Amino acid sequence: MRTVTVEDVTIGEGLPKLIVPLVGQTSEELIKESEFISQLPCDIVEWRVDFYEKVLDFSIVSSFSKTIKKAIKKPLLITFRSKKEGGEKELPTEQYFQLYQEIIQNGQCDLLDIELFMPEKEVSETIALAHQKGIKVIMCNHEFHHTPSMEEILSRLQKMQDKNADICKLAVMPNTPEDVLTLLTATETMYREYADRPIITMSMGALGMVSRITGELTGSSATFGSAVKASAPGQIPIGELKEMIETLKLS
Repeated sequence: MRTVTVEDVTIGEGLPKLIVPLVGQTSEELIKESEFISQLPCDIVEWRVDFYEKVLDFSIVSSFSKTIKKAIKKPLLITFRSKKEGGEKELPTEQYFQLYQEIIQNGQCDLLDIELFMPEKEVSETIALAHQKGIKVIMCNHEFHHTPSMEEILSRLQKMQDKNADICKLAVMPNTPEDVLTLLTATETMYREYADRPIITMSMGALGMVSRITGELTGSSATFGSAVKASAPGQIPIGELKEMIETLKLS
């Protein structure tokens, strides 16, 4: 299996990497949050630009990404999470890709989040453009109401590989303990039988919290923890998350 390296962080080897979201709404909040997160024991910072009050001014977003990158002193993942997948704002598909093209061409980031069920042509073009600039792509899908079958989880992760994502990410919502086990089993099966690049999976909410600390066992190569505010249900404060993962490490 190939790994993904951004700066001095290699995703897909060793313990799961720790990712913390930036969710400030104003530039001032984001700068303070970035400076705070730079001191935390995380590997990667995710800027959730759908929280940003100036997100509709794409040039401001791309320019400000350089400010954030300098402040965090860590690899930067940029994400606009669509409303249908749990994001803060709605953005027409055309503008979603325009925003990303502006960030790729004139901003600064190490990784870019692209959703699986966006139009195929635009997804392919955006991935190709990101790769030209040395930016790695995390392709993702979120289910906020249920956990799909094991077969469907495997199918979606394999589709992400087929679309040339560097990292494949899936988050689901459990309604029963069996749902959590379905996600964990599917993750381990994907990792063992089908994956040729890093995968990231999680079962959200309190019920699925265990999935955020078992990545080394199941093959999930990164996990998300909170700093100031969680960006998804069930995120564990990053300091506690790091301690849990270190305690549970296999070797």
